[in-house]
Amino acid sequence: MKNYELLTIFKPNLDAEEVDKNLSKLEESLKKFKGKVVEAEKIGRKKLAYEIQKFRDGFFVTQIISIPEDKVADYKRLLKLNDNILRIMLLDVTKKYAVK
Repeated sequence: MKNYELLTIFKPNLDAEEVDKNLSKLEESLKKFKGKVVEAEKIGRKKLAYEIQKFRDGFFVTQIISIPEDKVADYKRLLKLNDNILRIMLLDVTKKYAVK
């Protein structure tokens, strides 16, 4: 399994409770892909550099996730299909967060 840093930008019209619900759904779907959340941090609402879907800001969440390498593309596709997510960025950080 590899570790990835996942930056998720949620729509700003969601309140904190809805963001939490979305995060728990994403964590459940990650478990279906035989992955897990190692670390999570809610950064909060921030202004975007440019407009995305007519939104000028978004709710940022970073997570360190562990997922099998062959399941990454499927998980990314699932994230992109979520209507509450504006953007995602997935970076391989296996060397930085090596499990010992």
